[in-house]
Amino acid sequence: MLGSSFGSSSHDEEDQDPSTPNVYLHRHQIPPPIHMRQLLISCAELVSRSDFSAAHRLIGILLSNSSPYGDSTERLVHQFTKSLSLRLNRCADAATFFLIPNSAAAGSSSSNITAHENYDDALVRSSYLSLNQVTPFIRFCQLTANQAILEAIEGHQAIHILDFDIMHGVQWPPLMQAVAERFPPPTLRITGTGTDLEILRRTGDRLAKFAHSLGLRFQFHPIILLQSEDPIAVTSSLLILPDETLAVNCVHYLHRLNRDRLHLFLRRIKAMSPMVVAVAEREANHNHPIFQQRFVEAFDHYAAVFDSLEATLPPNSRERLAVEQIWFGREIADIVAAEGENRRERHERFRSWEVMLRSTGFSNCPLSPFALSQAKLLLRLHYPSEGYQLHIVNDSFFLGWQNQLLFSVSSWR
Repeated sequence: MLGSSFGSSSHDEEDQDPSTPNVYLHRHQIPPPIHMRQLLISCAELVSRSDFSAAHRLIGILLSNSSPYGDSTERLVHQFTKSLSLRLNRCADAATFFLIPNSAAAGSSSSNITAHENYDDALVRSSYLSLNQVTPFIRFCQLTANQAILEAIEGHQAIHILDFDIMHGVQWPPLMQAVAERFPPPTLRITGTGTDLEILRRTGDRLAKFAHSLGLRFQFHPIILLQSEDPIAVTSSLLILPDETLAVNCVHYLHRLNRDRLHLFLRRIKAMSPMVVAVAEREANHNHPIFQQRFVEAFDHYAAVFDSLEATLPPNSRERLAVEQIWFGREIADIVAAEGENRRERHERFRSWEVMLRSTGFSNCPLSPFALSQAKLLLRLHYPSEGYQLHIVNDSFFLGWQNQLLFSVSSWR
């Protein structure tokens, strides 16, 4: 309970910093969701101004009143509190301030807080596949991007797709099947980037076997692209055959590049004259330079995500637990605890991507009515919840939960 993080002495209340919320004093009572949100924001402010002692006490309160197994609010608060604790410990280390973990706040030790960063690669891959199965987020983005590519390459006989961060390649079998049904079927070459050569090879083998079963002439080329490496170098060395039509796939990729590198990257892509560039991103600003604003934006975004999981999956769903703790947990930790070049999840809203793409010479290609029908069918057949909503803004598609937009997909040339 709330009182478990403090002793019973009245000195605790007398010594309380007047700037900290009064809810600290509400013992033996679990705060309602709106108070939990405010407590988290207050804790983020304490960390920002290096009030480590007060922040550490508040983290203990938050952890003792949240759980990865509770309702969506408790689970969300738990993930953000763990990430705040990670940031707190990193800030304290940087300031040569030693923190002794609070034993009363279960799970707040450094070993537990950093565990999300050390998950086995197999668990991360498994959580990604679970995310693809239990939510429409990835499938909506990939399906819509595929349709934009298919329509752009109509009538071309040699197709080359450059896919940045191909992962397991789950996006491509539906597109390959659609391409194979054309007459005469074109040749298809996919160049996929990734950080693990073995995963890239396995992905290529699976895609090659599937292409063979379709009778599709297919080649796969893996390219190692580490986070620290410049993707412009990859594009500069990419071989595009004279008769090939190039399509570039940037599904959940652009946000990983910092602003300077991003502008150069987009100019280089433009110089390659692709027939289409498919872009999918989070509809959230997790790249704000002021930590508190980034924190609030992230909390509200993932609150909608966790609410959608709560509404569409059974209470004891193992898949939901893996998705929340491993996949989204890693994202939240990155947004909250990392800074500078160490932070990968630099999500921005569609308006920012639109400005950057237009400034580098791209024009928005309207997504088709058929693409919209496909997206609606996906939600109706596989994710039948009234909470998921589709919107069209500036010729681009947005997937949201209730009244909050979560993902955008757009097509550029």
